[in-house]
Amino acid sequence: MKKDSMLYVVVFTFVVCAVFVAVLAVANEGTKDRVAANKVFATQSAVLGAFGIPFANQAEAATRYAADVTEGQDTDQRSWSASVDGERFVAVEQAGAGLWGTITIILAASPDGARVRGVRVLGQNETPGLGGRIEEAWFLGQYEGEAAPAGTIGMRAGAESSGRPDDDKTNGRVDGISGATRTSQAFASIIDAALTAIRTGGAR
Repeated sequence: MKKDSMLYVVVFTFVVCAVFVAVLAVANEGTKDRVAANKVFATQSAVLGAFGIPFANQAEAATRYAADVTEGQDTDQRSWSASVDGERFVAVEQAGAGLWGTITIILAASPDGARVRGVRVLGQNETPGLGGRIEEAWFLGQYEGEAAPAGTIGMRAGAESSGRPDDDKTNGRVDGISGATRTSQAFASIIDAALTAIRTGGAR
């Protein structure tokens, strides 16, 4: 077969593609269990973090999750409950549109939705260094123990934002991320939707 013939080009291309597909298939098969385990750990660690239940590593996270967390039975929205320091809290998974894609969070709060226990980001595609900062501890820490007197938590965004954490846990407001107004506003909407789900019994 001549190397400059059309048949040679077709056969060569087919063989190369087949080899690469086979390599990718083997790699996928060999790592799928690890990928699944990492996905489970991501959810468990986010739930534990939202409840404020500490863990040191993946194994301890699995143990604490099994011992301290109860999964909800609602098939439409994932939810969990846990007792922490003698007080019961409920958590839900809530997703909504961010600036560049879906933002998914785990929010834990009192069963009446009047006080947040904690928040963790499960997934997001926001701009690194700007909207992507919604995962930073200082930002999420504003929600820990924050009251939601009207069933919502306000967000100071854009010109209203000071760019610093709001330490007042009674005012039902947090500060947004400087330079990421739309992401901050989107995050606030997702938080409020999660509080509504908890308050209306969507997390039972």
